[in-house]
Order: sequence, then C-alpha cells, then structure tokens
Amino acid sequence: MTMDPEPFRERAAAALLAARDRTRLLTTSVEDPDLVAQHSPLMSPLVWDLAHIGNQEEQWLLRAVGGRDPLRPDIDSLYDAFEHPRAERPSLPLLDPAEARGYVAEVRGRVLDVLERTALHGGPLHSAGFAFGMIAQHEQQHDETMLITHQLRKGPPVLSAPEPPPAPDGPLPAEVLVPGGPFLMGTSTEPWALDNERPAHERTVPPFFLDTTPVSNAAYQRFLDDGGYEDPRWWAPEGWAQVCEHRLRAPLFWRREGRQWLRRRFGLTEPVPPNEPVLHVSWYEADAYARWAGRRLPTEAEWEKAARHDPDSGRVRRYPWGDADPTPQRANLGQRHLRPAPVGSYPEGASPLGVRQLIGDVWEWTASDFLPYPGFAAFPYREYSEVFFGGPYKVLRGGSFGVDPVACRGTFRNWDLPVRRQIFSGFRTARDADPAAGGDA
Repeated sequence: MTMDPEPFRERAAAALLAARDRTRLLTTSVEDPDLVAQHSPLMSPLVWDLAHIGNQEEQWLLRAVGGRDPLRPDIDSLYDAFEHPRAERPSLPLLDPAEARGYVAEVRGRVLDVLERTALHGGPLHSAGFAFGMIAQHEQQHDETMLITHQLRKGPPVLSAPEPPPAPDGPLPAEVLVPGGPFLMGTSTEPWALDNERPAHERTVPPFFLDTTPVSNAAYQRFLDDGGYEDPRWWAPEGWAQVCEHRLRAPLFWRREGRQWLRRRFGLTEPVPPNEPVLHVSWYEADAYARWAGRRLPTEAEWEKAARHDPDSGRVRRYPWGDADPTPQRANLGQRHLRPAPVGSYPEGASPLGVRQLIGDVWEWTASDFLPYPGFAAFPYREYSEVFFGGPYKVLRGGSFGVDPVACRGTFRNWDLPVRRQIFSGFRTARDADPAAGGDA
C-alpha cells in the first residue's frame, strides 16, 4: 500500500507556519538591543537563535531536500552550535536583527516552494515529509529555548497569555500502581520521531508506584521548611557541592520575604502558587527531594510505561489518553499559557491508570542517563543525539508548557545536564512495589 503524502504535506506546512508565528512573537516582543544582548551566559542572544533557525532550515530543506544552491554558506560556521559555545556567541560577527529577519524570511519563502514541489516518498529525508517535520521541531525547540531566555531576561513583562484552567474539584489518589511486566518502548512507526526515539523494543519493568501528579510547590516547600538544603543526607555528592558552592536555598527564581516565598516569572514578581508543579529545579534538587520523601525518581522506562502502556489491552499509545493529537483539553502545551496548570488538571489527558499531566506543564526529570536504544542508528546526523550518549546527561520526559505539540509525544526524549535549573523542569516521584502485588501487564 502506498502512503498518501498529501496529509503530511499539509501537516508540514501547518507546523512550519505555526513555528514561525511563535518565533516572530518571541523576537518582536522586545526591542533590538534586547535581541542582541546576552541575558545569561547559559543562553544565546535571541538574534543568534533567530538566524540559526533560518540557517538549519536552509541547510536541510533548501540544500539537502530541495537541491538548491546555498544562499548564505558564509554564515554556516557562525550558526554551528557545536563550533561556538553559547557564552562566546555574542562576540561573533552575527547578522544584525534586520539582516536575520530578512534572511529567515527569504529562506522560508523558498522552503514553501520546495515543500509544494517535493515528492514526500522515496529516501528517508523525504518519506512522510520527515525533513520538514524535523525542521519544524527544531524551530519549536529553539522557541522554547528563547522562551527560557525571556524568563532570564531582566525588565518589565513583554509576553502575555491567559491563565490555565483550574484543576477539577475532588481528591485524587497520591499515587497509582503501575503493573509490572513487558511493554513496547520507543517507536518504529511515528513518522516524525527523531533518531533517539527509535527503534521500538521490548522492556520489562517490575511493578512500581508513581505519583498521580507532578510534585507541587507546596510539597516542595515542606522539603525547604524541613531544612532540605542544609542536610547533605539527601543529596548526591555532586549535588551537595552545587548547593554549597552556589548557596542554593530554593528553586531558581524563588526568594523569601518574611514568611512568604515569591518568584519571578517573565518579568512579574508573585507569590509562589502552592498548587502548581514545582518548576526550575535541577536533577540534583529533584533527586534530593525524592530521597527526603522516602521515594525516588522514576526511570525513563517506568515513565514511558506509565505514559503509554494500556494494561487492559496490552497495547501502547502515542499519548497517555490515546493516539489522537494533543488538544487544549488534554495538555498544557505550546506556550498557550505562561505557567504550569495546577496539579490534578487535565483529566481528559490522564493515562489509563489515572496518572495526570504526563504530557505538558513541566519537563519531568527521570533517574536515567541518556543512552541509545538497542539497534539505534544515527539519522540524519550524529550530532543530534549520538554525541550526547554516555555523558553526564539525564533524561527528561513529557514536555512543558513551553513545548509545542509537534515536538512532544509519549516517546519524545529530552536530555540535559543534572545541574540545569533555567529549563522548565519539574518531576514526580516513584517507589518500588511488591512484585506479588503488581502482577504482569
């Protein structure tokens, strides 16, 4: 059976346009001096991200897929993320804001022509429009990076969005039992899945208990109040060294005034909302909280089994709620809101076992190192995933409010250094279950 390419052509066009609308919002909401400034040594100037988006699009969609002559081969090295660390990018001869805007607009105009004329079958870059989907995901990933830069930026608010919906009334169980047994992890069929999500392979996990919701600010504050940042018992040695060296006392952007905790969020200072998932914590902080609570972080395999495996049918789903794409009723994604929704939100997005908010709101740290799946093959370039395997990186799952649905699914894998706090990261905890109680899935 030959796959109809037209739905993928339409999907690719929509994904590229949606990404560009968001890029435009993030880069036009500030004046040019803010675009060229480096707001943190951890991040690039916004204007670097903008031109990098265009350069990747040119290299992959105009040159590799479209066979077009290069537009700006002279800037390829300037926007090579591996050649120039973020801290040194402001010193490079970057395109100025007007040049960057003109460049990305010219590239996009030609890309839409390539998309209209390209057969979306044949080679792996063409099949189901993979290269176009990859570039849409790349732009949305940089949009999330730019949103992080906006959070780090000093000054008055420039972004706005409606508040997320309130959580439904009614108590939820603190945890759910995820049955033990085998399940199919990863994917070999998702057309725009990236190389580190492939191939699908069988994993077996023992039964375990998992938090029904992400850990809330109120729960995390109890860790603070109990002296969690003063007690080395709860911390991995490297994490305790970070606490001592940087005098950490709370999540990033929190500060205490009297008896109240406040936080800075996109230029606003506000009381820390007790019922939101805790945000801007490192892996070390998440791990320390879990130890203090007598629990642990879930492994990556445990997280994916809870998010995708249906114990009644034995099949795996694309998302916790099923195979349908995310909607505003199922998950907090796409910068629709500028904060996580309260814990317990989105009952329509719950897993078969009733676990909530596995997709969206906050990236969730797992206990796992970032490693390849059995049978991994780098595609279309080693630098996307392979060069990060086996390093100090920890896996995060599930996406955040700053992730677009095109770059978020039940198999999607994110990774970062365990010290990172500026990212939109939170967590939930797990504990072992008696194997006799778990049964087989």
